[in-house]
Amino acid sequence: MPLPAARILHRSGHWSGSGDHVILTHEERFLRRRVLETAGGLRFLADLPQTAGLGHGDAFELADGRLIEVRAAAEDLLEVTGPDLPRLAWHIGNRHAPCQIEPARLLIARDLVLRDMLEGLGASCREIREPFTPEGGAYGHGRIHSHAF
Repeated sequence: MPLPAARILHRSGHWSGSGDHVILTHEERFLRRRVLETAGGLRFLADLPQTAGLGHGDAFELADGRLIEVRAAAEDLLEVTGPDLPRLAWHIGNRHAPCQIEPARLLIARDLVLRDMLEGLGASCREIREPFTPEGGAYGHGRIHSHAF
């Protein structure tokens, strides 16, 4: 029996009524075609028309109209704090590392080299585990990088 297929993606805030969800890491939330399994045990084929960076709160629509919510998985991260967060964010971005930017902290994937660099710049780094939703690219969602206007 073929798997149910999801060919439509609804962005967060543009849908309602999910009955099930998938929990995906930052890396897993970048896909075009992949078999996924919901928390409730339903296996389905995500078959999007193009590669997409999925955000926490987006939803797949199955062919029968059911919606499957996308949730960000807890991941091993570094919480970066310090007196000059814009400067620290610049150095993280200069190394093309995904970064979740918040008013009082930055979150990045655990990386010893980046940790040493940031601490050398005066940052405090603390290991944490929580969902990771880094900033998307300037020209598209997530890691989609298109320069077309």
